[in-house]
Amino acid sequence: MGFSSSLGLLAAFLTTAAFVPQVFRVVRTRDTHAISLTMYLMFAAGVALWLIYGILLGLWPVIIANGITLLLALMVIALKLRRG
Repeated sequence: MGFSSSLGLLAAFLTTAAFVPQVFRVVRTRDTHAISLTMYLMFAAGVALWLIYGILLGLWPVIIANGITLLLALMVIALKLRRG
């Protein structure tokens, strides 16, 4: 594995892992009051576009990271819509 692939995998891991604590907190506490729905909707749209970009170019680090991140963001959005 070359340097650029290693760098891409590390970036993918870090940006995806950054959302895990937020999702765990929201799932555990069910508190979404301080979370901006607009921000999460815009973020999820951007991540979905990155996912499509990765699929079109066959870039597995981009596909995997953005696929997982999109799922995490959608979980928070779903809880936000349920809880208000």
